[in-house]
Amino acid sequence: MTNGEVTHRVEGPDGRGPAPEGVDLGRVWVGVAAQVWRRRPGAVERLAGHLLRSPGLARALVTTPSLLLGWVIATAVVLLAGLLATLSTGTPYVALLAPAVAAAGIAFAYGPGIDPAWELSCSVAVSDRMVLLVRALAVFAVNAAFGLAASVASGTATAVTIGWLVPMTAVCALALAAATVARSANVGVAAGLLGWTITVLSGQVAAGRLTAAVTDTALWPAYLAFAACCASIVLYSTRTPRGTS
Repeated sequence: MTNGEVTHRVEGPDGRGPAPEGVDLGRVWVGVAAQVWRRRPGAVERLAGHLLRSPGLARALVTTPSLLLGWVIATAVVLLAGLLATLSTGTPYVALLAPAVAAAGIAFAYGPGIDPAWELSCSVAVSDRMVLLVRALAVFAVNAAFGLAASVASGTATAVTIGWLVPMTAVCALALAAATVARSANVGVAAGLLGWTITVLSGQVAAGRLTAAVTDTALWPAYLAFAACCASIVLYSTRTPRGTS
């Protein structure tokens, strides 16, 4: 106690040691959150808020790591490289790259500890599932649009385009399920990339073709069934409202 002021010893932000005496971490965080939420919304955020009828949900959407400009540019560069390789070799590399890129991106739709807006999105007066659903659909739509554009530019047949959209759904579902269960976007990325790598290599071994994973229509029902199972895992993992666990 100094000059009649009582100080409290509280745990530090990492939970491993005490913070300096007299520091009210709760008040500090409220101030930081207020500054972030006070930021004037841009045109995209205003449009999202109008469509979603929730300014808070719109803020959570536009701050999704895999929807930020840097990630979108990286996605475009990767698919552009695949497009050039497709044009020069005739092998549909876009179809092989798109599911992996989408899985890496969609894992960050659920990323506590990595997502800079995670704690802020927890204060939104909507359910955890709604935030996750809106983010996941937006990430998937962006990656699918890039992939479709690349496929059209490369003259890829419709069957191949559908062929990579179907496994993209399964791989993205796997990445999102792993991220929600492990509560780590990095785990989701690793699961998605590993799962798609194993699928592509298994198709090559079984059919003798690198592109068998996206051209064999017999695999489509299995992809869709797997995606449904992973979606069920996501729903189960997000059944508890935020702040109660």
